[in-house]
Amino acid sequence: MGDACGLLGDGSKAVKVHHLVKAPENSVSSISRRESWDASRPATVYKTPETLPDGTPCTAATVILRTRGCVWWWKSGCTFCGYFNDVRDDVTVDDLFAQWDEAKRKTNDFDGCSMVKVYTSGTFFEDREIPVEFQDLVLKETHELGLHLIVEAQAHLCHPDKLAWVAERHPGCTVAIGLEALDDTVLRFHCNKGFSTKTWRKSVDDLRTAGLRVKTYLLFKPPFMSEGDALNLTKEWLREVAPLSDEVSINPMNIQKGTIVDRIFRNREYRPPWLWSLVEMIECTHDDIADSNCRTIVHPTAGGRIRGAHNCKKCDTEVVAAIERYSVSRSLDEFRGLDCDCKKVWQAEIFNDSVLPAPLGSGTDRRGLAVDLARAP
Repeated sequence: MGDACGLLGDGSKAVKVHHLVKAPENSVSSISRRESWDASRPATVYKTPETLPDGTPCTAATVILRTRGCVWWWKSGCTFCGYFNDVRDDVTVDDLFAQWDEAKRKTNDFDGCSMVKVYTSGTFFEDREIPVEFQDLVLKETHELGLHLIVEAQAHLCHPDKLAWVAERHPGCTVAIGLEALDDTVLRFHCNKGFSTKTWRKSVDDLRTAGLRVKTYLLFKPPFMSEGDALNLTKEWLREVAPLSDEVSINPMNIQKGTIVDRIFRNREYRPPWLWSLVEMIECTHDDIADSNCRTIVHPTAGGRIRGAHNCKKCDTEVVAAIERYSVSRSLDEFRGLDCDCKKVWQAEIFNDSVLPAPLGSGTDRRGLAVDLARAP
């Protein structure tokens, strides 16, 4: 199977998605890369414009900690997630305290910030991933500083007792859950997510009971899905998820190193989404969710690049900027006047996806010389 090329393979015995996910992580180069990171320093710390829950514009600090990764990754892992590239197996609680101190040093104790996002490549309040004493410190310290806190969690790890414990230390903080798709088939076979939509709905109820805010992540164009299907399904999911969430963040697929998506992308059997699809999704759902008091965020990570959502290159910068502005302004005026010749190519692909069988989301090449694109991978 190691030499198999293409989605159809070479006739050898099939392997489980689990093994395909884990294989790149266990390579010598991957392990060596992970062990090279300084466990006492966070992966990254930066500030961005944001919006508080009451709609007030603010500055947010994002702190991405270097941790041991998530428990689902230890067991299996998602098809698209490359966070394993930035973890270390031997991170200690002292390392985490040192990382937190470094984050405060870099931001001058979060000076000028009203919000802090603490991401751990997993579930912040899962004791097997993050020691309880570190959880306690971050929750209490951010609350005492008057900072709105956003952390991430997996749906099946949102236990009522633990959520009550979190709410006691930082009332009203936001918990972001990577739902990705409101479809159990997509969760299982496209994403290998590890939980069901029923589990997500229960986690939302438990978060509400604890008085915590709900942020939901949706993934635009999971692997093995055509552009047209991704557009239509994400519009449906967004309409259903928004009334149950305080915020919904739609994350267009970006290709992360060593993942299954990376593998099929390099084999020209997957293309990241069009930026035009994101604009269409926003315009079609804007009025439907306007009355839900749910903020919709679309952030094209690596937008305009070949491994992220992109168009023809000529219009990418302008379209990405309009999408980013919409996430703050929530005004469709941001897209007024946007146009490019490549929009007709996108429209043709969406139409073809609706009437022709699509080969699992391979899509249309938008860049490069025709001769190069015709060559085998």
